[in-house]
Order: sequence, then structure tokens, then C-alpha cells
Amino acid sequence: MKIQVLAVGKMKPSPLLDLCREYLKRMTWQVTVKELGEKDDPKDYIPSGAIVVALDERGETLTSPDFAKKIEKFQMQAAPVVFMIGGADGFDNETRKKASFLMSFGKQTWPHMMVRAMLLEQIYRAQQIIAGHPYHRA
Repeated sequence: MKIQVLAVGKMKPSPLLDLCREYLKRMTWQVTVKELGEKDDPKDYIPSGAIVVALDERGETLTSPDFAKKIEKFQMQAAPVVFMIGGADGFDNETRKKASFLMSFGKQTWPHMMVRAMLLEQIYRAQQIIAGHPYHRA
């Protein structure tokens, strides 16, 4: 499975960056992170035919097993999956409309750098749930 995370902002050396690198290292799926500048348009980096998931406060919240089921459905479509994490102001309506799915990590506001680590952990967890690995204990 090929997954790309498009994330606004450059992560500086920090425990969060170390955590992101750790989850990327653990992946058996091909997962990459592309850091964008505040003025970059994420839509310019989406490959044709990709399934686009935008992390947005208006999005649906999922349990980890439900997120894994969603990823598994994406996997069956054999298209690349692109997750978009916006900056402090989120996404404009045009960018949200480009998304196949809007997803939220809850009603709280999270720093976008923390969301990057949380997303990578959940992608890793989904990979492990789909593989039947006991990493996720429900």
C-alpha cells in the first residue's frame, strides 16, 4: 500500500520528529511524508486518481478499528492514499471538496505537528490491525 502524508510545516528536531521517524521505520507499507510551506497548495501534490483524506475539524471521528477498516477499503481500490494535514488555519473549502473523506481526531484543537505523529501512529496501528498483529488491543 502506498500512502503519502502532505503536511504543512517543517518539523524541527524534537521528540515529535523522533516519534514520526520511529513509526515510519516500523511501516511495512510505503508511507512517505512531504512537508509543504504555508503558501504551497496541497492540491498540487496529489497524484491523479489518489484517494484523498483531509484532516479537518469538520471531519468524522473514527475508532482505531474503524480507521483500519477504512484503510482496508482504500487498499482494495489499489489507488494511492494521500492524507493532508493543514496549517494553523486548516483548509479552504476548495481543498476540503477535493477530499474523498474528511477525518477528525476529535473536537479539541491539536497542534499540526502533533497531529502528524498521531496520524502516523494510527496508520501504523491500522497496518497492524489488518495484519492481525496484537499491537492493538481492543
